[in-house]
Amino acid sequence: MYINKIETRVQNFIGFSVCLMMMGYALYAEYVLLLVPCPLCVLQRIAVSTAGLFFLIAFIHNSQSISKIIYASLIGLSSLAGSSIAAWHIYLQNLPIDKVPSCGPGFDYLIGNFPLGEALLIIFSGSGECATVDWSLLSLSMPAWVLIGCLGIFIFNLMIYKSSAN
Repeated sequence: MYINKIETRVQNFIGFSVCLMMMGYALYAEYVLLLVPCPLCVLQRIAVSTAGLFFLIAFIHNSQSISKIIYASLIGLSSLAGSSIAAWHIYLQNLPIDKVPSCGPGFDYLIGNFPLGEALLIIFSGSGECATVDWSLLSLSMPAWVLIGCLGIFIFNLMIYKSSAN
C-alpha cells in the first residue's frame, strides 16, 4: 500500500495539515460566512485542534520509540472525541422540532460561569442553536463533515501506526 512507502514523519505532517485545513475552514465559516459556532462546534474545533497539535508534536519529535504509541493513542483519542461530539451534534440536528431543546447560553458564558463538569453537561444536553443547520454541502451539515473528517483522521492515524510498526 502507498501509505507504507511514505516516511512516518511526513505522514504526521500530512495529518497535521489536514487538521489545519479543517480548522482553517471552520474559521473561514465563522469570520467570512458569518456562521457563529454553537458550543458543540467549539468542542469539535478543540478536538480537531488537539489531534493536529499531537500530529505536529509527533512530526517535530520524529520518535523511533515507545512515544510513537503514545502519540498514536493521543491522536486516536482526540479524533474519536471529535467524532463522538459530531455524532451527538448530528443527532440533535435530526431531532423532531418538538424535541429540540431550547436555546441556551454560549460556550464562553458556560465555561466562564459554571464548573467544567456542569458546563459540559449543559453543552451536551444541547440547545436550539446546536440543532440548527446553517450550512450544508452535498446535503451533509458541517457536523457530518466533521464526523467524516475525524473518522478519516482516526483511520489515517491507525495506518501511520501500523506502517511504522512493521
